[in-house]
Amino acid sequence: MGHLDHAALGWLTPALSYAMACVGAALGLRCTVRARDTTGRSRRNWLLTAASAIGTGIWTMHFVAMLGFGVTGTDIRYDVPLTVLSLVVAMAVVGVGVFVVGHGTDRPRSLLIGGLTTGVGVASMHYLGMAALRLHGEIRFDPVLVVLSVAIAVVAATAALWAALNIHSPAAVALASLVMGAAVSSMHYTGMFAVHVQVSPSGTGLPGATAMQFVFPLAVGLGSYLFVTAAFVALSPTAEERAAYASAGRLTEPDERAVDVAPPGFRAPRPVRAPTR
Repeated sequence: MGHLDHAALGWLTPALSYAMACVGAALGLRCTVRARDTTGRSRRNWLLTAASAIGTGIWTMHFVAMLGFGVTGTDIRYDVPLTVLSLVVAMAVVGVGVFVVGHGTDRPRSLLIGGLTTGVGVASMHYLGMAALRLHGEIRFDPVLVVLSVAIAVVAATAALWAALNIHSPAAVALASLVMGAAVSSMHYTGMFAVHVQVSPSGTGLPGATAMQFVFPLAVGLGSYLFVTAAFVALSPTAEERAAYASAGRLTEPDERAVDVAPPGFRAPRPVRAPTR
């Protein structure tokens, strides 16, 4: 049985992965709140941004944490197509859940379906990412911990979507994102504790790419996307701010409808001058 190290780089990878989960959750919640205040194409665009932010944040959290994962007695490689597929699945399934909540009229039902869909998507991303591992040995999972990790993912996703529907202030969204980040991290490490590896030493090379060759550059790129998108969302005016700007503009515009209604030949009286002494 190979010894598993979940923090080979110390607290750096757990802390950084938690930060990425929080950023993705906060951005996704803010975009969902913006979507609820709009209609049509604008709502669709905000929901797409929310889905990409949450999916990217969760995926980045998983693989940043995996940078600190090691197994004694074997190297680790990643299957590139499966790793990319896990990212696509995260965005697609999270997107379905977000759109269900964003367009649903029956809130309890939408929340239930959206939370279940998004949670299953998060868990699918995690275990697809684990399936992308290539090492000398056999990977097994504790079924009880696997079920627990999926349950945590569903509860976390449902709580996040509930927050998107009911919380609007930036401070409350920030607090909800911290809780969501903790829940996603808990789901990840619960799933990782379910892993057991039976190492079979071998001198043959492993297929796939190392974490530094593929996972690290991709995680850095997606993390940069999150921060750039977060800056864009923070600088974009809300619906209330746009309405206030429009109202202020109407108040400062001259009234072009005003006309001279004096009758023809009318002359305004001259001002009376005070007598001089």
